Amino acid sequence: MSDAAPQKPSEAQASLAMRRRSFFICAAALVLSLSMHPLMFGGLHLPVAGAQLAWAAVFALLGVLVTRQTLSLDAVGIIAGVTSAIALTTEVQLSGGTESPHLWAFYILPLMMAAFIPERWLPVLVTIPSTLLSLLLVDVLSAAPARLIASHFMGLGFTSLVSAYGALTYRRLVAAEKKAHHARLEALEQLADSEQRRVQAERHRAEIERLALVGQLASGVAHEVNNPLAFVKANLSFLEEELVEHPPVPGREDLREVLAETQQGVLRIQQIVTDLRQFSRKSITVEECAVADAVEEAQRLASVRLNSLGEVVREIPADLPRVRVGQRQLVQVLLNLLVNAADAIEHSEPRRPARIVLRARPSADGVCLEVEDNGPGIPPDVMPRLVEPFFTTKPPGKGTGLGLALCREYIGRAGGSLVAESPREGGARFVIQLPQASAPVSAASA
Repeated sequence: MSDAAPQKPSEAQASLAMRRRSFFICAAALVLSLSMHPLMFGGLHLPVAGAQLAWAAVFALLGVLVTRQTLSLDAVGIIAGVTSAIALTTEVQLSGGTESPHLWAFYILPLMMAAFIPERWLPVLVTIPSTLLSLLLVDVLSAAPARLIASHFMGLGFTSLVSAYGALTYRRLVAAEKKAHHARLEALEQLADSEQRRVQAERHRAEIERLALVGQLASGVAHEVNNPLAFVKANLSFLEEELVEHPPVPGREDLREVLAETQQGVLRIQQIVTDLRQFSRKSITVEECAVADAVEEAQRLASVRLNSLGEVVREIPADLPRVRVGQRQLVQVLLNLLVNAADAIEHSEPRRPARIVLRARPSADGVCLEVEDNGPGIPPDVMPRLVEPFFTTKPPGKGTGLGLALCREYIGRAGGSLVAESPREGGARFVIQLPQASAPVSAASA
């Protein structure tokens, strides 16, 4: 039978202290038993006293060995059991054999071992046959009749069975207690994990409700802003035409510049309103397109912004399958990623020539499209919130935080995925997984 499960350091130290105390108490009891010799023998019986003192010395030595952990617990238990059997046999034989007043000690020796070292099975198994052989030796040397020998063996056999069963029951109780303790710890861990998941689910639900409310508000605000915005645009166009027909008086040439800046501001407001309306839409029509065509169109639209910074490398195979996303949506996603890469590289320190790579390859489910740049990369604290709506790292007035959120919305509705990465060699990489045009849309990905 295997040993008991490993104990904690504090439990092991307490167990060793208890065993040391038990050996010292037994040694002291053997020494004190010498005071009973006058009652049993009419005086000090020197041979028996010598055997008892030797027995006590061995127990004291075992107590020291247990403290120093020189021997294993099984070895200490076996030495204690065998030594007790030999010492008791010598003591009984010297004090009258089967008529010795110490003969009864054979019956309690297995019980004593089972009580002192209940969790160790091997010492008990060694002590029981050693005690049986010792009692048999005393009976043979004393020429005891067969009936007495049988009686001794029946009595000792019964106490041995009780000792073995008691030790086994103790081991089972200890094992059951440890199992119950581990089960309680696992239950507490599961409870803590469930509570943490519940809190996360509550936060997620609150976030979803907040975003749903923001989407409704954005749709309403965009609708309300569009009407006065149309009047403003019309009035600015009228002023521009008037300035063309009637140039400003000398000294007021800045009117054209002010008008141009005002028109840029209006266009910026119009773009924000368009993004809000697109983001708040519940669904879009899922179409299909060729990746190469979308990449070429997006690069052409971003060429004015990119060519002044560096090079754009395309690694697009010609035999890619068509993907299930509209070309307008895919172009908008790629254009947003290209402009973001240009902004990141432009504001990176130290300044470096831009190198943006557009890479595509077939995948198991469709096409894997990557947009990689050599910019400063994505900070770890920004990565979890990168595609969160209205979150942006750009300065005020430079970004609304809807670009990446809208990109993920387009790709997700088509059954794909958009993942941001920070390569070890530096820069940022956005990986777009697009399904084939013939693949069905899964509810989980959408």
